[in-house]
Order: sequence, then C-alpha cells, then structure tokens
Amino acid sequence: MIFDFIEINKDLKTPIYQQLYDSIKSAIECGGLKKDSKLPSIRKLSSDLEVSKTTVENAYNQLCVEGYIKNKPQKGYYVEADINLISINKTNPILKSEKKIQKMYKYDFGSRKIDYSLTLLDWKRTVKNILNKEYLLKSYGEHQGEFVLRKSLEKYSFSVRGVNSTAENIVIGAGTQSLLYILCGLIDIKKTIALEKGAFIQAEQIFKDFGYKIFYYNSDDSGIEINSLKKINPDIVLINPNFNIINGMNTTINRRIELINWCKENNCLIIEDDYNGELRYITRPVHCIQSFDIDNTVYIGSFSKILLPSVRIGYMVMPEKLIKLYSKRLSNYNQTASKTEQLALSEYINQGLLEKHLRKLRRQYAEKSKIMVTALNKIFKDKIYSVLNETALNIMIKYNERFDKAKLYELCEERQINIIKSNSENFDFILSFSGIDDENIESGLKELKKILNILTKKGL
Repeated sequence: MIFDFIEINKDLKTPIYQQLYDSIKSAIECGGLKKDSKLPSIRKLSSDLEVSKTTVENAYNQLCVEGYIKNKPQKGYYVEADINLISINKTNPILKSEKKIQKMYKYDFGSRKIDYSLTLLDWKRTVKNILNKEYLLKSYGEHQGEFVLRKSLEKYSFSVRGVNSTAENIVIGAGTQSLLYILCGLIDIKKTIALEKGAFIQAEQIFKDFGYKIFYYNSDDSGIEINSLKKINPDIVLINPNFNIINGMNTTINRRIELINWCKENNCLIIEDDYNGELRYITRPVHCIQSFDIDNTVYIGSFSKILLPSVRIGYMVMPEKLIKLYSKRLSNYNQTASKTEQLALSEYINQGLLEKHLRKLRRQYAEKSKIMVTALNKIFKDKIYSVLNETALNIMIKYNERFDKAKLYELCEERQINIIKSNSENFDFILSFSGIDDENIESGLKELKKILNILTKKGL
C-alpha cells in the first residue's frame, strides 16, 4: 500500500511522531485502513517518510497503547480497531458514501448486457497481443485518437455504412456522450436543436448542459417530418435514421434527401447518431446520411453492442468546417478512450476479425429476435402492439389496457424482472433481447404477463 495519506510537515511546531500518529489514527477511524490491514515496518516507513526510526516507533507505540494497531511478533504491525466514522457521521454529505452493487435479475430484458454465448476469443487475443507490446503503451495517446485506429475506421466505416471520411476527419472518444461534449464545445452557444422525444436521453442532457433550446420533431411512416422542422426552424437536428418510432423501419431514402436539402437551405447542422447502424439482420443496412452529405453532417458511431458494453470507444466524423476549428484546439482535449483498446480495435479491424464477428452477430440476433417475437405473439396475442428496433436489439411495447406504469416497474423489480422504461408517449415499456438467454425469454414473458394481469384486473 502507498501511504500518501500520511501528512508530515517538518515546519510545524507539532512533533513529527504526533503528526504521524494523527494521520494513521484518522485513516483507521474513517475506514481508509481496515481491520487486519498490514502497516509498513518501522524501517520502511522511516525510509519512505525520511524521518527517524524512533519517530515512527513512538507513533506506533502510542497507537498500540490505544488499541488502534497491534504488534504481532515476527509478523509486524496490523490494524486492530474496527471502526468507521464515515458510516456513523450521517450529517456530512461529503463523507457519506453508498456502495452500489449491480443487481442481478432472473429475467433480464434490460439493455446493458450482450449475449454471453457470443464469445470474443479473437478480441481477447488481440488485446493480449497489444498488452505484450509494452513499447506502445509507455506514452500518452494521441489527442484525436490513435492514427492507426482512425485509418482503420476510415476503411471500416465506408465498407459497412458508406461513410465518406479520412483519418484526419475522425475523432475518437469514450462513447457518444464524450464526443457530443466536444462537438457542442465547437458550436456557438444558445442554439436550437430538434430531436425525437425520448429517443436519446443522454444526448438530450448534454444539450441541456450547454443551454440549447430543445424542441421535438414529429415522425411519420417515412421518418422525420420536414414540416415539423419548418415550424421549429432549428440550428441543429439530431437523428437516428435507422429506427422510425412509428414502424421501426429506416428513414426512407427520399426523406433522407429531403432532410439534407432542407438543412442545407436553412443552414441547419445534421448530427447523425448511427447507433449500431451496421447491426441489421432482417433488413439490409442503408447507407448513412453522411454518405450523401459530407459538408453538413456530423456522423457518430460506436461499438458498445457490437463488441462489449465495457469497450468504451466511439468515433465522430466531422465536416471540414468543424474539423478545422477542432484542430486549432486539439492540444486542449485529453483523449478519453483507452489507448490499449484503441490499438487492439485497430488490429481487430485490420485482420478482418470485426467483420467476421459482425456476420456472426447478425445471424445470432436474427434468430433471437424471431424467438422473442414468436413468444410475444404466443403469450400476449392481441393485447399488445409492438415495434422491433433491430439496431437497438429491443422491442417497444404498447399494452392495449390501461395500467399504472410505476406499479409495473415496482412489481417487476420485486420479481426479479428487468424491463426498460419507455420515454416515448407511444409505448409503455421496452424489452431488450440483447442479454437474456434464449431459454429464459418465454418464461420471463409469462411472468411479465402475470404482473400485467394483476394490474389491469385491479384497475391499478
């Protein structure tokens, strides 16, 4: 253990041994040093702190007398007291700490996991290979993201999504949120942004943080309604063209062109959140909006569902007018994505392993979505209206009877069923099939139906 918490000031009138005694005593009382923790030997601590052995010995002896520590012959000094004043002091919000443990569910229809049957042995081997190249890891990463990864993404994003970019136009970050923070910092404040209500709460929060005026556009069967944009007249529009909240389909090509033309005419920037755009398994992927409009569209992609949720790497392709502004400030931005994972991802892409894994994912999730849809139709029949969101790996549910949504979430928690709250007025809840085992889908839906039957029969 490193004992940097020990504060020694030789300029003070307080004896050094007293300062040492006070620091260790405080660490024990606040829970920083737990019972049975081993303390450094007198010789080691005196050397590390550059004080005499007598000073350390006097402090240790006093702590022993008071029962804070204990000297075990031929073993050393150990913490004896078992107290934690942090948990006792409820009035100090700075000291109060609450340990949160991720809850495990019997039936997990949440979106924070992927299918564990999709083993990533190739990814693990690639990461291990990078870790063995120590010379690559002994320096800070590039501010904009590792050039080798940006070069790999230039080819990959074009092959799977039709993105037109160069490595110089790509910015790497630890997910979409961190990239949006950079983007918003490049755009003037007090802007008006149009987005789909409930579609991306995390992004919406960032725009609120920057003081943007937020409006919600409408959608129809073809995608975003241009007439609703005309009423808002926004400076920016955020769109996920891969999912239409009305029918779950892509925004049609005609509507995409209509959006591009309107935005150009009205000096409106497009932010394209291409969330898992390549993860299509029923319909064929449609080229991104950015492929038709490189001058006025910011493209954002990520790998949270394609690789692992814990691999926090996203990338943003900026038009020339914004990348020039970003380049002037480049040195002021610290890179938020792991250099190790960036280098591993580059190698993973260059060896063709990511495309191989993507093909496997499409087959796996195509089968899983069929199991989910079949089970929903079998169990709920005509009691629900559902829309499949391929790229998000979930199904949005509208129940045909009234019930108390808050009570539904409460009862699901009690019965170890994890469902997703819907932020849309058009749907009551969302069920993801990304992390639940195939054999648990039907039984989980049956338990969910029991809860809904209780709520609707009681009229809650």
